[in-house]
Amino acid sequence: MVTEDEAMRRAIALAARGLGTTSPNPVVGCVLLSPDGDVVGEGFHAYAGGPHAEIVALAQAGELARGGTCVVSLEPCNHTGRTGPCSQALIGAGVRRVVIGVDDPNPVASGGASALRAAGIEVVTGLRHEEAEAGNIAWLTAVRRGRPYVTWKFAATLDGRSAAADGTSQWISSAESRADVHVLRSTVDAIVAGVGTVLADDPQLTVRDLRDGTLAIKQPLRVVVDSAGRTPEDARVRDAAAPTWIVTAAEAGSDPQGRVDLSAMLTQLHARGVRNVLLEGGPTLAGAFLAAGLVDRVIGYIAPKLLGDGRAALVDAGVGTIADALELELTEITQVGGDLRFTALPRQKPAEPPHSQP
Repeated sequence: MVTEDEAMRRAIALAARGLGTTSPNPVVGCVLLSPDGDVVGEGFHAYAGGPHAEIVALAQAGELARGGTCVVSLEPCNHTGRTGPCSQALIGAGVRRVVIGVDDPNPVASGGASALRAAGIEVVTGLRHEEAEAGNIAWLTAVRRGRPYVTWKFAATLDGRSAAADGTSQWISSAESRADVHVLRSTVDAIVAGVGTVLADDPQLTVRDLRDGTLAIKQPLRVVVDSAGRTPEDARVRDAAAPTWIVTAAEAGSDPQGRVDLSAMLTQLHARGVRNVLLEGGPTLAGAFLAAGLVDRVIGYIAPKLLGDGRAALVDAGVGTIADALELELTEITQVGGDLRFTALPRQKPAEPPHSQP
């Protein structure tokens, strides 16, 4: 017998298998329990346009789902798009109870819980809510804000350098950290870098297996922020290994300094179906994203090395005094190879109380 709590934990883990392949749809996992509490079906949403998690689980369970419980990480959809509404499929399958991790904030697809209740099905929401929210945070953020979820990833020495004084940067981090980055890349829809990084390092910005260098089957969109269009025609980001968008100020719009308007660029990426962005370089572009309040998560790989000079990992983030420092809340610290990897979320500063008039 499996408890609903255990089933939700499994559903959240299943949902994660869809990271990087479901956009513009969410990642969703589902576990079906028989009336006796046995697992009779499970599934996850694998790719946009494919069957939803509930449909996969129902196909596996067949008649064993009747009278049972559906445990699903996100509220079942209630609209017909490329697939039919999961709420109606659950009603037709005769499930007795539906347990939901997170309500669907998308006005187009929401309403599944109400439809289920109207059909006489017991609905419970909020089980393992924080975990279900975290597992789907990129899509949820994109729906709520109308722009992709942005993770800034960087590698640096203990003294905050991303390159030595002579410009060399290979390799700051360990082989294990670099392999970890490719896993991270495989979960996103787009990788963003600045033209300065392209000119200095000529990165390919693809997902690769570091054991043999082969390319992964699925590749994120490569995005180069290049206000004046300086990306060379023979740059590796222009090869056929993955799709690429060279973003110029003329195309995406410009800020008061004549550079690419980053907020407008993210809005355009959202319109392209991009929900999850990995910002990789370089320090000036990262500073611009942070100064604009467009970074949702920071992942840093800190190598136990000291350089004492060279390029800083971050510049021009809009901080002029210590009181304006961008504060982070650490959510995870772990060792990867010889490095430390940390994950942190920008901490929102409390709003200042209004000044009273004399």
